[in-house]
Amino acid sequence: MTPQDRKPPRAERIDVTFSSGKETCAAWLYRPASMGPAPVIVMAHGLGGVKEMRLDAFAERFVAEGYACLVFDYRHFGASTGEPRQLLDIKSQIADWAAAVRFARSIPELDPERVVVWGTSFGGGHAILTAANDARIAAAIAQCPFTDGLAALQAVPLRTSARVTARAVRDTIGHLLGRSPVMIPTSGPPGSTALMTAPDAMPGYLALVPGASSFENQVAARVGLAIGLHTPGRATPRITCPILFAICETDSVAPASAAQRHATKAPEREIRLYPEGHFDIYVGEAFERVVADQIEFLSRHVPAAS
Repeated sequence: MTPQDRKPPRAERIDVTFSSGKETCAAWLYRPASMGPAPVIVMAHGLGGVKEMRLDAFAERFVAEGYACLVFDYRHFGASTGEPRQLLDIKSQIADWAAAVRFARSIPELDPERVVVWGTSFGGGHAILTAANDARIAAAIAQCPFTDGLAALQAVPLRTSARVTARAVRDTIGHLLGRSPVMIPTSGPPGSTALMTAPDAMPGYLALVPGASSFENQVAARVGLAIGLHTPGRATPRITCPILFAICETDSVAPASAAQRHATKAPEREIRLYPEGHFDIYVGEAFERVVADQIEFLSRHVPAAS
């Protein structure tokens, strides 16, 4: 029997919402079948991503092991509220993580002292910051994490970076003048004006989108001025809980060398390296290896049986 044949029981989930600032974040709440207060894994996606982009695949594996999962969309994205749509504001997204953790702790059948944060890609950086800012977090998982904006910029061709910056400046000025956002593709082919233009970026990113989704491959361009200054990896020395870094060795979006450098500064770190690219570990054999390692990490540090 192959790993793909070993399908876990389909997890039951309900749609829930919670407040974050003036907005309402939409989420899926997965409950395990086991009795007693369950540990809960708070999960969110990366750059412009929504929960339908394979986060359900991870959540279903975790809930089959006895964990609850709260999988949410950031404000301005997916099923969450927020205007204008597709506005990626880093501070707001970090606030959404804190609000999601508070909401998870308020659910009676979940254990408020066994909250795990799980983030992937840009959300991996948010998970790092959430774990660093909240000493009650029981454990953290940062998957192919964005840790260093400068390192990410250095991986982008100079001409592409200049065009992204020009569009970001137009959007920022337009915002100050009350105009509609200037948009930029989240992923695009090499040489195009997009936030991610590595050869594997557009096909890998869009392959995660389910067929019936209303997903938009674009964000307000102003975030292009913030990404290079965003370095969540600097917070790793302040993380007091166990944290697993799942790093892709051929990552074209979140450079592996920077992720490893920052990861080594976390006091209770575990680092797993995978010989794949940034988008490979969501599907197929790579997904099977990654999710198995994450379940093993969770079973040691936050076992589902209290």
